[in-house]
Amino acid sequence: MKLAICGGTGFIGSHLSEYWIKQGHEITIITRKARANQPDGMKLVTWDELSSNPHLLESLDAVVNLSGESLNQRWTKDTKSKIKQSRLDSVHRLGDILDQLTNKPQAVIQSSAVGIYGTSRKNTFNEYSEVESIDFLSDVCVQWEDAARQRFNNTRLVLVRTGVVLGSKGAYPLMQLPYKFGVGGPIGDGEQWVSWIHINDMVKLIDYAVRNPDMSGPVNATSPYPVTNRDFGKTIGKVLHRPHWFPAPSFMLKALLGEMSILVLEGQKAVPDKAQECGFQFDYPRLDEAIRQLTNN
Repeated sequence: MKLAICGGTGFIGSHLSEYWIKQGHEITIITRKARANQPDGMKLVTWDELSSNPHLLESLDAVVNLSGESLNQRWTKDTKSKIKQSRLDSVHRLGDILDQLTNKPQAVIQSSAVGIYGTSRKNTFNEYSEVESIDFLSDVCVQWEDAARQRFNNTRLVLVRTGVVLGSKGAYPLMQLPYKFGVGGPIGDGEQWVSWIHINDMVKLIDYAVRNPDMSGPVNATSPYPVTNRDFGKTIGKVLHRPHWFPAPSFMLKALLGEMSILVLEGQKAVPDKAQECGFQFDYPRLDEAIRQLTNN
């Protein structure tokens, strides 16, 4: 296939591009800045190059948009604006380019997040759950998805609502670090939900969304078995043979992280009903299996 990835040098994008290159596909990575060396098996183009020559993206099978400012920074007024605007800008910029193509991509796979559901300790959310702007993250995601629906309305659109992605980079190394030092434990009261997915399943799900013409609209990129923060930590401790005993108080995290502390102190229980209805099978549906693979890899 002929595929393009916006944000293809990030955590998810780099794994996805590597997966597709091994399958023999033709990959174009869309980046903000030019690089001296082209990665093996891929072509790099910048947004500026595409603005002057959008036809570099003619006849794609699909384009995957993973672009957006990282959430993992203190949420000041300026960074919150950048987080939201970077996501909206990437959608509109890509939309401007695709509008000019003679042969448009057959599918657009657009990143989103389970934060769109807001936070809850009681409710279980699937792709048919109602969404509304009730906090910063849900507001960002609602606007993000609305922009994608508006700009990519002439092609099959899949909105991948991602949970916590577990891999050798990203959030998981930080989550397991206290356990390696013997001071792991629950965060806050430990009852908040963690909707997670192994990086291998994340990549496979995006690939499945590209290949499966019946898949469209919101798709939760999460394991079928979300867990509470307390059980998440206990599982890490069990696999690493480390104790689970030292709690991180909510007030301390709020003082250190500010509003961003919502990422670890609150959560939502999201399940991937749409993916399973479409026949997708997870390699690592259970948390202990996922952590063992990451530990032994």
